[in-house]
Amino acid sequence: MRSRSAVPASLVAAALLSVAGCSSSDGKAENGPASSWTPGTGVSDSPSASRSADQGPPAKGSVKVLRTVTDGLNSPWGLAPLPGGGLLVSSRDEGTITRIDEKTGKKTRVGTVPGVSPAGEGGLLGLAVSPDYATDHMIYAYFTTESDNRVARVLYDEKKPAGDQLGAPNTLLKGIPKGSIHNGGRIAFGPDKMLYAGTGETGDTGQAQDKKALGGKILRMTADGDPAEGNPVKNSVVWSYGHRNVQGLAWDDQKRLWASEFGQDTWDELNLIRAGKNYGWPEAEGRTDKSGFVDPVAQWKTSQASPSGVAWAKGSVWMAGLRGERLWRVPLDGAKRKAEPQPFLQGEYGRLRTVVAAGGDKLWLVTSETDSRGTPKKGDDRILEVEVK
Repeated sequence: MRSRSAVPASLVAAALLSVAGCSSSDGKAENGPASSWTPGTGVSDSPSASRSADQGPPAKGSVKVLRTVTDGLNSPWGLAPLPGGGLLVSSRDEGTITRIDEKTGKKTRVGTVPGVSPAGEGGLLGLAVSPDYATDHMIYAYFTTESDNRVARVLYDEKKPAGDQLGAPNTLLKGIPKGSIHNGGRIAFGPDKMLYAGTGETGDTGQAQDKKALGGKILRMTADGDPAEGNPVKNSVVWSYGHRNVQGLAWDDQKRLWASEFGQDTWDELNLIRAGKNYGWPEAEGRTDKSGFVDPVAQWKTSQASPSGVAWAKGSVWMAGLRGERLWRVPLDGAKRKAEPQPFLQGEYGRLRTVVAAGGDKLWLVTSETDSRGTPKKGDDRILEVEVK
């Protein structure tokens, strides 16, 4: 295990502020309350929504790195567990997908996604496995081309020779703006079996408040890329707006959607996402007294977070920090934060890109030192198995 210098206690204390923000390595955010019903879940996602039977997790938790699953990865970004075992990881800069045996750490190249054009923060980004993978064997990918970002699905034929197991991409949604910064890229299937995508505004702040634009949004679509039934605007894939750069999506046990967001210079955010609501960018960053914006549930200085992936486990949202080089725990009491966010692994593994629930009290955690902004050490990048409480 490599280690880095510890973060001063004063910085940690400053990070444990309540409220909201968005972030990236340069970043900004927003505010405002409201209640709505999430189609397909039957669950209210308002802050007063019902709490779990045990009234949530303890205020203080713990993290233990159990092992390094594999190392030597180049610019890993998306991570998707397969139903029958195995982890698929994307290489942002190589445009490839590699399968990891989570027991032995063996790496097997699955194939290359055609058309990927890596540059800046763009390339082959988020991955998701079809909810019907057992019968359709489809993998979903968010990637950058020479002209845009798009969502596509590809057939994964495990019977073919390694390196040639991906079919031709079937583009489901194109025209998502691309940029060397604020490029978004996370995708995930929700409990409703709809596909969600977090997009960035690419540095064009007007995208975020333009309800017809695809940048600076969380999008919701069917598995075929069509606007999902129950979206705020008929025939539109836009689910929420006013975002700067969303790179983390996760649902809790009550089917509420949580998203991380890169701020600009002041606040990074963890937000509870509600259909049709405005998350404020570029009018606000972090908690604000301006009406009409949804306040974040937690916020951090951008130097302490710059959040990418998020996961839900053991009653808490877990958030991977890039610039902050730490894993944040945000304990929840229903739809509210139960206690101050708690940092773990500060500086021990460098930049942290992706975190995925591995079942029960386990997480998969992906480092991000080979992404052009890190300082790679021997063995970077790696996937860790983490136990959390």
